[in-house]
Amino acid sequence: MSPSSPHGPAVSPDTLVVSAGRPVREHDAPVNPPIVLSSTYFGTGSPVAGERGYGRYSNPTWDPFEEALGELEGAALPALVYGSGLAAVMAALSLVPAGGVVVMPRHSYQGSLLLAAEEAANGRFSVRTVDIADTREVIAQLDGAAMLWIESPTNPMLEVADIPVLAAAARDAGALVVADNTFATPLVTRPLLLGADVVVHSVTKYLAGHSDVVLGAAATSDPGLRDQLLRYRSLHGAVAGPFEVWLALRGLRTLALRIERSQATAMELARRLREAPQVEKVRYPGLPEDPGYARAQAQMNGFGSVLCIEVAGGAAAAEKVTESVRLWLPATSLGGVESLIERRRRQPGEPHTVPEGLLRLSTGIENPGDLWNDLQQALTR
Repeated sequence: MSPSSPHGPAVSPDTLVVSAGRPVREHDAPVNPPIVLSSTYFGTGSPVAGERGYGRYSNPTWDPFEEALGELEGAALPALVYGSGLAAVMAALSLVPAGGVVVMPRHSYQGSLLLAAEEAANGRFSVRTVDIADTREVIAQLDGAAMLWIESPTNPMLEVADIPVLAAAARDAGALVVADNTFATPLVTRPLLLGADVVVHSVTKYLAGHSDVVLGAAATSDPGLRDQLLRYRSLHGAVAGPFEVWLALRGLRTLALRIERSQATAMELARRLREAPQVEKVRYPGLPEDPGYARAQAQMNGFGSVLCIEVAGGAAAAEKVTESVRLWLPATSLGGVESLIERRRRQPGEPHTVPEGLLRLSTGIENPGDLWNDLQQALTR
């Protein structure tokens, strides 16, 4: 169940995606919030006083989405929307003091890794990369750290972190905990309720869900941290367009249905693919033999909608599969209604520990049998 909503008693997250962020119930009022296209507002207010003042500080179209996402994550405060997922990532990394240490999964979103490496090269902070699934290793690296960055499951290796244990250890070490919850979404994992201080999202992916906007978001229950994240957004201009945020809120309304369908499809495909002779390994935390299965059962509501396979024959065979599919779309990104397939090592910045023949599959909402048939014919070519 969700913490109590300002709109009424506690409800489940799959109800919140529909009910949160609605306008006040008044006669003849719209049931959906309108789009406000304005760069400035009447008055002499300032964001310091909690007033809008100027379009770089606030927009009425942002408010409903930020309220809804904050409620979904179990935050005590509205979330903050950013112009992209990387803008949200950078805002979170800005919380690290100069000369600090960030402990980050070696397998993370490529943009996060590259951004952190760039900041480290510029001398702002240093980075220690870890196997986030190895709890003992992570805790050992927390000595003197200012921030622990968590992805669970990781992108693209789908490792599952023990979030409650790591969050408690980081707190003991005096480190902030930031969790990238893009893969899981708050319908599957709620890191703030497991001990994280800040959650970030690429809203582009599951939250918006239709591969038609680029947005990011951050959520926290700490007023001081939220003020810092808001200041970063305002000062660095990491702002979102109102139309994009309106589209994201519209997409959020179907999140529960999309996740329910895509998770079930991912599980079915994982079970079938592990029997395919052309597949050397299936990575999916919903399989009992997966190393992250027990943790996923303990802290996730489902197992996510992304799975990975390692194709026999390496990079050439994996590329052939992406060229042979007809229903799956060979493209980067994930979390849309359409199913996407990509050989991750084709990206030049991907870590070398990611196998050359690994394919990341983001399952959409198509018929599972059709998706399987398409994969099967591509694998046999």
